[in-house]
Amino acid sequence: MIPSCPRLAVFTSRLGGGGAQRSMVNLVQGMAARGLVVDLVVLRAQGHLQGEVPDAVRVVDLAAPRALASLPRLVRYLRRERPVALLSALDYVNIVAVWARGLARTPTRLVVSERNTLSEGTKRAMNLRRRVMPALVRRFYPLADAVVAVSQGVASDLIGSIGLPRERIRVIYNPIVTPGLKQRALESVDHPWVVPGSPPLVLAVGRLRPQKDFPTLLRAFAQVRRTRPARLLILGEGPERPALEALIRDLGLGEDVSLPGFVPNPCPFMTRAAAFVLSSAWEGLPGVLIEALYCGAPVVSTDCPSGPREVLKDGRYGKLVPVGDPDALCRGIEEALDGLVVRPAKESWVPFELDSVAAEYARLLLDGC
Repeated sequence: MIPSCPRLAVFTSRLGGGGAQRSMVNLVQGMAARGLVVDLVVLRAQGHLQGEVPDAVRVVDLAAPRALASLPRLVRYLRRERPVALLSALDYVNIVAVWARGLARTPTRLVVSERNTLSEGTKRAMNLRRRVMPALVRRFYPLADAVVAVSQGVASDLIGSIGLPRERIRVIYNPIVTPGLKQRALESVDHPWVVPGSPPLVLAVGRLRPQKDFPTLLRAFAQVRRTRPARLLILGEGPERPALEALIRDLGLGEDVSLPGFVPNPCPFMTRAAAFVLSSAWEGLPGVLIEALYCGAPVVSTDCPSGPREVLKDGRYGKLVPVGDPDALCRGIEEALDGLVVRPAKESWVPFELDSVAAEYARLLLDGC
């Protein structure tokens, strides 16, 4: 327990959404467990992760419909509570955090966390906010006291595409392996495809959006089905659902592919999967890949920028295949179904354990305090 501990703040979007939000909820759990006083500041306090925030962590609801609208309330929070440090996560939230610290004129130490490979996301941007993000990052990230990248690949991208000096960037992995993860992995599954005697289950998890490149997975799985029985579950929800459902029909996979939507706990499916597949075109540090390692699933992943090669140690803990290549992905899945992809060892997920990650963040946030 840390006596007379100063207040820290963690700022993100909502208590739902994807891996970034879950990582921040995990992180505040770890910080609270270390005796730190932590506020979890969110644009809006709603989402399926609400129940996972420990009682020792105060949730500050800015009640804002979007990041920019939260700016005046975040400024007031900083002036009122005067946390010694603020950690923000997600690029558009990070920009608001930089502006808020400047307007508040408080001595709060500011650390911004980059979660994704920014240059790859910008190439495929469909809206103005994403297209201008590199310019905003280039202009405002240098005003933070430190920048965290969630993988070496994300750090390299910030250096190469944005021009941030390497000495300003700290690589700290996401806290994926938590005390609660073991219990989540042991939960039962009520699904007709997860029963003894069923065809082998191929599993994917992620939002239904272009970044995850599920069309390539569906085309690869169609090839797998030509030679053997198998079933594919894609757990997640998102704007690509109509297009993916149409592709499933076109490929004649209606009996063997299911899109059940968002599932709060995919871990029991991972423990029962014959193969876990990540088909992404780009990532930062894919948390579901690390969860799959912890659950012991044979892993097949695209070698996308960035994260999978780092997580899988150049293929030691799973099969790496080229991005957007259905033939190669098909071969990888077939190898996993044939038992030729090793089940991951414990050492594969140790770098992502909560306690060590929380300790790294605590040192960075309290530096000089």
